[in-house]
Parts: sequence; structure tokens; C-alpha cells
Amino acid sequence: MKIFSAKQLHEADKVTTEKHGITKLDLMERAGTQIFNWLHSRMQGAQVPVHIFCGIGDNGGDGLVLGRMLHEHGYNVHVYVANFTDKRSKCFLANYDRIKEVTKKWPKLMTSEEDFPDINPEDIIIDAIFGIGLNRAPEGWVKQLIQYLNGKKSFKLSIDIPSGMYADQALADPEAVIKASHTLTFQAPKLSFFLPETGKFVPYFEVLEIGLDPEYLHETEALAQIIAKPEAQQFYKQREKYAHKGDYGHTLIVAGSYGKIGAAILSTKAAYKTGSGLVSAFIPECGYPILQSSVPEAMTITDKEHQIITHIEVDFEPTSIAVGMGMGTKAETVSALEELFSTTKSPLVIDADALNCISAHESLLKKIPELSVLTPHPGELKRLIGTWKNDFQKLEKTKNFAKKHNVIIVVKGANTIVVVENRLYINTTGNPGMATGGSGDVLSGMIAGLLSQGYDPLIASVFGTYLHGSAGNIATQAIGFEALTASDLIENIGPAFLELFAPEPTEQEHKNA
Repeated sequence: MKIFSAKQLHEADKVTTEKHGITKLDLMERAGTQIFNWLHSRMQGAQVPVHIFCGIGDNGGDGLVLGRMLHEHGYNVHVYVANFTDKRSKCFLANYDRIKEVTKKWPKLMTSEEDFPDINPEDIIIDAIFGIGLNRAPEGWVKQLIQYLNGKKSFKLSIDIPSGMYADQALADPEAVIKASHTLTFQAPKLSFFLPETGKFVPYFEVLEIGLDPEYLHETEALAQIIAKPEAQQFYKQREKYAHKGDYGHTLIVAGSYGKIGAAILSTKAAYKTGSGLVSAFIPECGYPILQSSVPEAMTITDKEHQIITHIEVDFEPTSIAVGMGMGTKAETVSALEELFSTTKSPLVIDADALNCISAHESLLKKIPELSVLTPHPGELKRLIGTWKNDFQKLEKTKNFAKKHNVIIVVKGANTIVVVENRLYINTTGNPGMATGGSGDVLSGMIAGLLSQGYDPLIASVFGTYLHGSAGNIATQAIGFEALTASDLIENIGPAFLELFAPEPTEQEHKNA
């Protein structure tokens, strides 16, 4: 599924009306009908008071369509118009006239906080004040209205986007945004739904199709691509019946230092569990007995030094290399990294302390092989690209960095985002339980394991991130968020592959669950 900018979605509306011979008012009727159908299927005629707050633009028009349909079906509905300006959209005015045709209970015009209605906790609030066309933060009594609604314990349903938010820009005023319980968004999700600073206002959302021109949507280069199960299924490579371990590569894990050999173990296990034919671990000498006993499947190569990695040398050409997990940032380790970057021909996954070494030494940055996969957590990313004012600037700086150095960056987070040049791939799997030590070491091993099997670096990054999150989801179904460890992720990599092609549960099975 694609994510479009507000500008692109407005253009899609225009193309649809011109190409399909319909009016903008017809599109609004479609949108309002979809919202009504969603609400009606859940309320089933219940007489819970529904309060619809409309702005005077097209989003308000959607709210008026919904209000009219609820009136027509006998619901206990109250419609309010935030009358903060004389400038009203034509579609709003048309639907304002239409709602008058079906009820004598006309929308109440609000002009100050004195007009705010009483709302009970069991009531339903529909937010149709501002849509994606918002160009400045709500102010004055309209801001107070938003804060008043946020203070209510009622269920809050936002139409298209919570009022006060932008589709593809940072928040102008976090105190003037509806804190939606649920959002019904039209045609495609918005980028702001997936970023920490803005996503907290959209804890749950659903996408409603309103019939925008499919050709425009297909051909337009979007802001981002969402990676869910259908996309992940397309990435999977079926194994050949007569294949052998040599066909699936030899992954090299370069990791660990005294006290941090566990990072090497996690990455090594993850590479194997993701399908690498062979895995070797290059570690300091102190980790030899630990790794040999913890991962008997792996081959172990040790540095000449006891506690740190100083010189990376193996007698084979790895199919892929993951480097940096728990290896420290000593001067000798930096020199070993520089040599590795300068000489290797293998695809690289660069994580953790290797990233910290790069941040501290510009000479390393210049030697990163092209299309290497960098997997920073927020602190490591900040050291790489510098500070940012907001999540949107963070993405822009990351895109610039990725393009300048021709690398792939896996920006870890609640919705991990893979960045390459100007493209964004937003992952949809994962949960808060994965915020635990070693989770990133597992991801690096998984991506390296996929690279060894011949997956393209971008696909390995996107697919590996999806499987990593899916493993976390499967694990927490049995043990909950708090108990999740990195080892649990590894144990559920296999089930994550199986889940890719498991049939979706039926509606009845959902109810039984």
C-alpha cells in the first residue's frame, strides 16, 4: 500500500472527477457513505448520542453527509459547525443545505466556547473539523474546542485525519490536535500516522476506499510504501528441492568484545534461523568457549587479541557480513573496520559499535561500501546524521545521507522505516515488547542471513525487518510484552516464515479469539 502526500491526494480527487465524469460533491457523498456504513454496522441502531463536529471546509462536508445519513436512519445525532470564518467550501454549503432537507434539527453554529455542548462519557464524538487541507494550527476558541473534546472520556472518531494534524508535515501545535480513539482515513494512510511525534494521535486507523482513479494511484510515485503481509509474501524465495547448504551462502558475523559476546551469539543464531547455509563468527579470543557451546552449528574464528577485535581475517569469501554488534570502539577495532571496509567484496550489514566508530571517524564514513545496510537505533542515527527538529526533518536528513553515501538505512522504531535514496518503506509488524536489549543484534543477523541467500540488499532489509517484527508479534501472543527477550525473537523466526502463508482467520475465528 502506498502513502501519498496531501498534494497528491488533492490531485487524485481532481483527476478522478475529470476522468470519471463525477463531481467533487459525489466524491464527498462516497466518503460520507463509507463512514456511515462503518458506524452503522457497529451501532446497529443504538440510540447512543452521536456528536458530529464539522469545520467549514470539505472535511466538515464529510461530517454533514454522515450527519444526514444518521438522521435518515433514526440515530440520536447532534451536528455542530465550528463557524470560525465566513469562508466556506462549496461542497460544505451544498451538504449544509442537504441536511436541512431531512431534519428540522439543523446543525448548531458555534462561534465561541459558550456554545460547547455537554457530552457524557458514553457518547460518541465525531471529529470532522479539519482535514488534510489544514495550513496552520487551530487557534483561539477552536483550539479550545479541540482541548475540550480531548478532555472528554467519550470515544472519538476522526474523519480522514485527526483535526490539527498534517498529512506530511510536523505538528504546528501539539496542544491543538484531536486525540482520536480511532481514525477512518480515505484511500491511503498518511505518513504522519507512522511517526512517533504524530502517530500517538492515531493509535488505530482503518483505510476506507472512496474510488479514486486507480491509474493515478498506481502510476504516481508515492511518499512511502507500507510493508504488510501481502508485500512480504512477494519477497519470499522458495527453496529448491535439490539445493545444498552451499547454495544458501556463508554469513560472517563480526561481533563481540569482553563482556559482550552475547551480541555475537544472538546475531549468529539469527543468521542461521533466517536460512543462511553456513555461519561463521569472528570474535575476540575470550568468547571462543562461550560461542562454541552456545551455537554448535556455527564455526568460530578468533582474533589474536583476547578481549577486542583488532584484525579481521578469514580464509574464505563470505557471502555477507554483519559487523559491529557489541564489538566496542577501541582504536584497534576502528583500524580493523577500516581495513574491512577497504577490502571486502561482500554485502555488509553495519550495526551498533561499527556505526559509532563511523560517526567518530570520517575516514571510515568515506570507505563504507556502496549499498551497505546500516541499522541504527535513534541514538546511533543522531550521531550519524546530526540532530533534528522533528520526525519529518529526521527522515529528510536520513534520505540525504543515504543518497549521498549510496547506502540503505534501517531506521529502527515502533514503525521501522527502511530508507534508500528518496524512498521510504514502512514496516507494519512489531510491538513494544521488542524494546529490549539484543533485539537489534537479532535483526542484523537476520538481514545478513537473507543477503547470504541472494536477496537484494534492499529486499533483505525490508523483508528482514518484517520477519523480525512478525517474530516479535508471535512471541508476545504467548508471553506478553514485558517478558519478551531477544532469544524469544530468534525462536520465533521459523514461525514468522510459516505465518507468511498461513490463511487469514475468518470473521468467526476473530470473534472466538
